Amino acid sequence: MTRRRRTVAALAVLAVASGAAIYGIHLWGQYGERILPSERCTATLGEDANTLSAEQAGNAALIAAASARLGLPARAATIGIATAMQESSLINIDYGDRDSLGLFQQRPSQGWGTEDEILDPYYSSDTFFAALARVEGWEDMEVTVAAQTVQRSAFPDAYARREPGARLWASALRGYSGAAAVTCDVGEGDGTTAQEFAARVDRDFGEGRYEVSVLSATSEAIWLDVVPAGSDQVLAASFASWAVAVAADESIEAVANGDAGWDREQGAGVIDVPQPAAGIAVRLTPVDLTPEG
Repeated sequence: MTRRRRTVAALAVLAVASGAAIYGIHLWGQYGERILPSERCTATLGEDANTLSAEQAGNAALIAAASARLGLPARAATIGIATAMQESSLINIDYGDRDSLGLFQQRPSQGWGTEDEILDPYYSSDTFFAALARVEGWEDMEVTVAAQTVQRSAFPDAYARREPGARLWASALRGYSGAAAVTCDVGEGDGTTAQEFAARVDRDFGEGRYEVSVLSATSEAIWLDVVPAGSDQVLAASFASWAVAVAADESIEAVANGDAGWDREQGAGVIDVPQPAAGIAVRLTPVDLTPEG
């Protein structure tokens, strides 16, 4: 390479580096130290942890809530989450082997429902658990055996390798891993209302499981008090983990369970709630009602 070509090449590299540096400064100014969220969530119990994407965590939360709504023990949540981890990577996909669809890769041709029904994660979760509940002795089976009995997969032992992660998420989402067992690094949501959030809570857990009331509401933040039936502390911890896991979809900014909590900007820690909550305090991003133009 001639001296001139070496000089031109060096200048080109310098220009690219300078552009990257300028863009980095722009991101720093816009987002501060966080730069951009990873869109990842982690369930923790002691020294054990398992990380999923925010989308996967949200689907795990929906599955675990369905098991609770149907009156099934936490072991059912482990089996359901492990199955969806193996079948779809906890993504509600509209394709699969032959006519398999959805979180559990259920097949219309095998009587699981229509395509539209199977692609509804509430329907697919409920039908999976209904099939599991019909298996005699499923509570005492190994997770992979129970899952295989329902799914009849060509790879009957594959569910076993999903069990450790599924156990962590099921334990957290059913309230057995402590007050603040799930953390997420997610971006700000589009905004919501107290009514929309309460409807989501009822849809996931069933009416009457939690009472949702407004602590305070401004154009900047809506604070809710979510009280579990009977002030049950396991239900309280379950809801707190669920709320963090669905934060990206439900415009949740902070969740406080007593002295433990999570904030979208700061992560895990003590949350400053404007007034005392009887249950779990949740901060929502309000819908922006500012007229355009």
